[in-house]
Amino acid sequence: MIDVAIMGHGVVGSGVAEILINHKDRISKRVKEEVNVKYILDLRSFEDLAYSEKFVKDFNVILNDDSVKVVAEVMGGINPAYDFVKKCLTAGKSVVTSNKELVAAKGAELIKIASDNNVNFLFEASVGGGIPVLRPMVQCLSANQIDEIWGILNGTTNFILNKMIVDNMDFDTALKLAQDLGFAEKNPAADIEGHDACRKICILSALAFGKHVYPEQVKTKGISQISLDDVTYADSFGYVIKLIGHAKKLNNGKITADVSPTLVSRDSILSGVNGVFNCIMINGDQTGEVAFYGKGAGKEATASAVVADIMDCIKHIPARKYLYWEDGDETFVDTAYDNYGKLYILLKAENFASVLNQFQNLFPDCKQVIKNEFTKEIAFITEPDYESVIKNKLSQFTDIKSIKTLKTLA
Repeated sequence: MIDVAIMGHGVVGSGVAEILINHKDRISKRVKEEVNVKYILDLRSFEDLAYSEKFVKDFNVILNDDSVKVVAEVMGGINPAYDFVKKCLTAGKSVVTSNKELVAAKGAELIKIASDNNVNFLFEASVGGGIPVLRPMVQCLSANQIDEIWGILNGTTNFILNKMIVDNMDFDTALKLAQDLGFAEKNPAADIEGHDACRKICILSALAFGKHVYPEQVKTKGISQISLDDVTYADSFGYVIKLIGHAKKLNNGKITADVSPTLVSRDSILSGVNGVFNCIMINGDQTGEVAFYGKGAGKEATASAVVADIMDCIKHIPARKYLYWEDGDETFVDTAYDNYGKLYILLKAENFASVLNQFQNLFPDCKQVIKNEFTKEIAFITEPDYESVIKNKLSQFTDIKSIKTLKTLA
């Protein structure tokens, strides 16, 4: 019999407990060991549950019980999760987690501690929720050199943008609906400001490119400034707006990584990813583009990925799964990378005639343009160029009320 412990009994933790307890026979048969949930750590009491006798409030009960071989950390946040996970690994217990914030900040260190103690530290649920993507990267795509990763990594922002695109809702109304439906937290900053997607692209980048990528190295912009005007103009140009996480290997051995609202061509597979669904695209030198699609969050989907990692740990108790990256440094991510491509620009003018004249002089070859004298706006898609060149041209405008720029993705 293999004893496991669960740290945290929130949305994901309760889902993990329910799967392990309610489907114990199926899981035990598949791992060829009886799997027993021995402890569930939570400061709250759950006296009405059928498994209420399993709850403990003291972490040391789990840490000091040598029969516990695998621990699931589903508390979230850095503290006390980091301390608890580190102590479990050092004590010879394998750990699985759905905690993207922990893995993005401390992944390299925790992977090394796991390796030094011949145990496993697995985190499939930290990126795609119920979408299997990390395991396929290190197993099914292991013969490839991964050159680029991009995609929709946050279901909350995708739901909000989809409501703006399809139902013509403004941002605030769509956000309130997402909160009412349980897709967004009461404090939605981690989602709408791009921090959640940033942590996920950090983990994907580290696994793909071999070095830890820290959240502060990733240029991150959220969707709170996206308006219905942007959605309408994007549609006129043949695009939809999505929050895209992106990382690419450069010829100099460094990488570039960012998260930003992006105009996605309707010809792209990502343009049809709607609601709370995610889609992660990976480009390998042998496979070309590979897509991973599904629900990126939710109790059942995320808990399913956590339990799969628990099962993997049980199967590999005598050995280690190969999951590794080195610690990063400040030079690995090129934060000043000058991207080449097209930009969406929205100019709001004080003096429309003056700005229109300047636009015609600075962007004479621009083919996708909407000029609205009534609202004093000029919206356009630039021709391909280096971002620094385009922004230098924009800096030459006068009589401007505001300038908004967004990336585009073919």
